[in-house]
Amino acid sequence: MAITLVNPAGLPEIDVYRQVSVASGTRLVFVAGQVAWDAEGATVGAGDLAAQVEQCYVNVGTALAAAGATFAEVAKLNVHVVDWTPDKMPLLLDGIARASARLGVTPAAPATLLGVAALDVPEHLVEVEATAVVD
Repeated sequence: MAITLVNPAGLPEIDVYRQVSVASGTRLVFVAGQVAWDAEGATVGAGDLAAQVEQCYVNVGTALAAAGATFAEVAKLNVHVVDWTPDKMPLLLDGIARASARLGVTPAAPATLLGVAALDVPEHLVEVEATAVVD
């Protein structure tokens, strides 16, 4: 496997991701930030953060598959959430759990969560980008 996920001693263990990924593969896959669009470009879950997170992760999974990768090869995730406040964490986690159930995976790569003022269109509440390393 091209990615080894690690929680080193001295850093906190976070339930939904690992602190470090070690990549040993030979091919890099960069997935553009995915928003809550369906295949036709319609926004899924308008006003519903959990539904949009779910759709974003499903879209990342689709993009990875097109490149011959899976979430097992993801070395890093970046999550951008409009008007982030800590009270939104349960909705974010619910969306990730729902996507995990749909995809049959548990995304656990190191992740950065960033609060942003806006995304591409006002309807989008979240955007998820991924970098994968494949053997």
